[in-house]
Parts: sequence; structure tokens; C-alpha cells
Amino acid sequence: MPLDPQARVVLDTIASYGRPPTHKLPIDVAREAMSAMFSLGGERTTVGAVEDRQISGPTGMIPLRIYTPEGSGPFPVLVYFHGGGWIRGGLESHDRICRALTAGADCIIVAVDYHLSPEQKYPVALHDCYTASVWAAEHAMELNGDSARLAVGGDSSGGNLAAAVTLMARDQKGPRFQFQVLIYPVTDYPEPETSSYQENGQGYLLLSADMHWYWYNYLSTDEDHEHPYVSPLRANDFSGLSPAFVLTAEYDPLRDEGEAYAACLRNAGIPVTMKRYDGMIHSFLLMDGALDQGKQALLDVAAALRAALHGE
Repeated sequence: MPLDPQARVVLDTIASYGRPPTHKLPIDVAREAMSAMFSLGGERTTVGAVEDRQISGPTGMIPLRIYTPEGSGPFPVLVYFHGGGWIRGGLESHDRICRALTAGADCIIVAVDYHLSPEQKYPVALHDCYTASVWAAEHAMELNGDSARLAVGGDSSGGNLAAAVTLMARDQKGPRFQFQVLIYPVTDYPEPETSSYQENGQGYLLLSADMHWYWYNYLSTDEDHEHPYVSPLRANDFSGLSPAFVLTAEYDPLRDEGEAYAACLRNAGIPVTMKRYDGMIHSFLLMDGALDQGKQALLDVAAALRAALHGE
């Protein structure tokens, strides 16, 4: 499919800012630049309640934002990890997505503000996310949630962390997730680069050079990328993992690895729904105010969560 006309407008708008590519920016400037996508987001959905908390983690306090839908509950619980290349993003950058999914899926969302790289390299973010998942399972009743209906999810690098947390939970007999939502996830270190890296690594928002920069800043050693908690696609065993909804974008360097991960789950007998959004670019859910398919994808994710967690 050709690039979606709305996506072309978005790319032209971002190009008009005249900002260097992300991988050429200082870390603090790269973090500030992420706010450019906020203006392309839709309205903030009203939910029943929003509460900020902090919990103790392996390397310090972990901020959480807990979204509760309107109604009486108890509700299913989704633990959500934001994207941003493990370097940027946070509770504010993904507030709209969490609000939309809270209302659309009728579930509590525990959004995790994990420690960022390069100040805290792998495995700090992963351990933060796993700690928060264990906390959500153990405190679900306190939140008016149902620990028997627990899900995990994230977008981009947050999708990487969600897949890794699911693997860890299986391996360590941790929380049992009924479902995982992987939104254009990072699932493998890009050596060798996939076809989608080569086809979409220039001119479609997320550059292949950006991804290599993110990886460089995330990993602690040259060998880290070989571990399945870093590159989930390199796991030797996909059995016993949670059913999944995997979402990819056609003009995204990460497209092929996301679809390959969905295939590995399916080949292991895991129920998987895989949907590619034709004509779309990376991060399009954050730009739902400008992209009709961004709006539709949020509806699709909410519907998948409802079906998995409410049996609808």
C-alpha cells in the first residue's frame, strides 16, 4: 500500500520543524522533542479516577499512574509500559493512550514510569517493569481490580519490555497474564537488519540510525542483545506464554520483527491476533488526533482487551 496521505501530512509537518534526527540530538533535547507528537494526539478521554503512586524498586522508587474506569468493578488490570526507545517518554507522553484504553477496555491501567537509559541501562528498566507487574498482581484487590484478569502491554520499546516481562513471569513462575498487547514492538537486536529496516529506515519518522542509537544507549554490554529478555525473538521456547494481540505498521522499521514474534507465538500454539496497519508509520497511536488509523488502532486494542479480559 502507498503511504497513507494523513501520514504524509504528519511527516511533512514534523520535517517543517527543521530538527535534526533523534540520534543526533543530546539526550535531554531528544526527550523534549518527543513532545512534538503530543500536538498530534486526540482529546483526553475522561475516566473514573487517576492516581499517582510510587513503589519501591530494585534501584529506587518507581512512579506509577493508576487509571480506573467509571463503574463499580472489580475490573481487569493492564500493566502498561510506554515507548520511547528506553530513553524518552513517560507518564505524560502516554496519558492519552492509557485513558483511551481504560475507558475502551473497561479496565484499570497501571502505567509504569520505569528508569530511563542511558542513566540506568539494561536490566534496570526491565526489573522496574517486572517489579511493577508483581505489585499490580499482589495489590489488585486494593485497586478494585481482579488479579485473575491481569494483562501486560506496551508500545515500541514498551512492547519489548512487555514481551520480556511475560517471558520472565513464565520462567520465574511470577504473575500469570491472561493477555499481552504488543504495539509495534521491538523484539530483536537489528543485526542483521530485517527487510523492513532496509525499506523503511529512512523517511518514515523512526530511522534505522535512531534504533541503533537507542540500542547503544540501552545495553550495558556487547553480549546483552543475545539474551531473550532483551531480544524476545531469540527465545528458545515460546510455550506457556500469554495469548497476544500484536500490532504493526507497514512503514515501520520494526514491522518484520513484530510480525516474526507473532509467528513464533502462533507456532508454539499461543492464540495470537496479528494486525498490520497499511500505510502507517511508527508511533501512529500517539498521533490519533491526526491519523484516522491511529483512532482505529486504539479502538482495536481496546476491543482485543475487552474480549480477552471480559470474555466479550
